[in-house]
Amino acid sequence: MTRAHSKSLFKRTNDLLFKTVHNRSLIYNASWEDPRIDRQLLNLDADSQVVVLTSAGCNVLDYLLDSPAAINAVDVNPRQNALLNLKLALIKRGDYDDLFEMFGKGSHTEFDNIYRDTKQYLSQQDIEFWNKKIKYFDEDSKKKSFYYYGTSGLLAWIITRYLSRNPELKAEMFSLFDTNTLEEQTEIYDRIEPMLWGKFMSWLVRQSFVLTLAGVPEPQIRLIKNQYPGGVGGFISDKLRHVFTQILAQDNYFWHVYITGSYSTHCCPNYLKAENFATLQKNVDNVHTHNSSVTEFLKQNPGHYSHFILLDHQDWLAQHDPAALEEEWQMIMQNSLPGTKILMRSAATEVNFLPTFVTDSLRFFPEMTDALHPTDRVGTYGSLTFAEVV
Repeated sequence: MTRAHSKSLFKRTNDLLFKTVHNRSLIYNASWEDPRIDRQLLNLDADSQVVVLTSAGCNVLDYLLDSPAAINAVDVNPRQNALLNLKLALIKRGDYDDLFEMFGKGSHTEFDNIYRDTKQYLSQQDIEFWNKKIKYFDEDSKKKSFYYYGTSGLLAWIITRYLSRNPELKAEMFSLFDTNTLEEQTEIYDRIEPMLWGKFMSWLVRQSFVLTLAGVPEPQIRLIKNQYPGGVGGFISDKLRHVFTQILAQDNYFWHVYITGSYSTHCCPNYLKAENFATLQKNVDNVHTHNSSVTEFLKQNPGHYSHFILLDHQDWLAQHDPAALEEEWQMIMQNSLPGTKILMRSAATEVNFLPTFVTDSLRFFPEMTDALHPTDRVGTYGSLTFAEVV
């Protein structure tokens, strides 16, 4: 077998694995983009008409606190919309404590009864999914938390099992979230870094199937390997060091939930804070979910949209289906007006895959994104791009 043929076979195998996982599974049980940065850039208001990829819906609900006219949450994976729709149903049901138990703690002693009460707000497709998966919230289950289910949750659960084998390492990791200064965090991380990056973890992060569980497609893996000196292992190691030595952990709910299996009342997404519940209830009907691609959504729902929040899915399109990438941008531009805002992230340190007709039609703001990107609490993206249609 030639080297080129071997690489082609490897790519096809990874693509098949990625498609199989995404076509059959809930991938993201928590959104992995920092909305604190997003809302500074987006400036949402009562006139905003938003298109966003659903992911786990956490950020959709964060944006909802700015009371936009409409948020269209679009995802090709209907399970992601089923997750957002369950959160919306709990908000409509009107009990904050139950919402927090389910999605803050990650489990509830009365999950069956609460689910029964929410069915009136769910579609039949949502109900068919949750009839099979509502036990994710059973505190007596093996994993004990919703946040250890789904494929990203499975990866987090594997890592926490590894941490549990070393009580000192686990205790030190938990203590990161109780610190008040970067100096304290750095002291702790300096102690645990050698323990964290043992043989198992160093091997684990190099495995493509592991990143597939986290929702990272092969083209993104290739971008990291090609652009980052230490490859995937070096990239993750450096990003973790940055997160835990340069960004305060006390409100870094992204890492808190996967390390501990739950949020706390002071370290959680904004939609889980009691003081925001009334605003969510007031605005809840402004969210509309769509099981489709961005291109399909815009063909079926033409209009003038003020914001497009594309997450990082264009990395996959650029490498895997350039024609689909171009078509998506054609539809975005057709449904935009001067001033329409576009936000996206990438595994690449530089986004150089946008079609020329796109870059010619956008004004970019590197001075804003260069300042904000290092403050991202997730800390695992190579770049942040923000632009306006001219």
